[in-house]
Amino acid sequence: MRLTAEVRQKLLDQNEGFELQTSSTQKNHTEYRRYRITGGQLHIRESGKTSWADSRYDNEYVATDEQTHRFLYEYQGELNTDGL
Repeated sequence: MRLTAEVRQKLLDQNEGFELQTSSTQKNHTEYRRYRITGGQLHIRESGKTSWADSRYDNEYVATDEQTHRFLYEYQGELNTDGL
């Protein structure tokens, strides 16, 4: 499916409340991400730590258009795509 701006917004609207968590671990970095669709927007919460002292972080923000497109493309198999 082609993810035009209109299709992306319809996907966000019909998947209200959808949540997904991911994690990644590398040599000196561990990161957890929670994606949540609410209010017609994709919200991302990143938390993690690196090997540096005082390196823990916890950020939450609304995804950009590019991040939203990438998320919807990658996880469209898990989303409700009825009627699109």
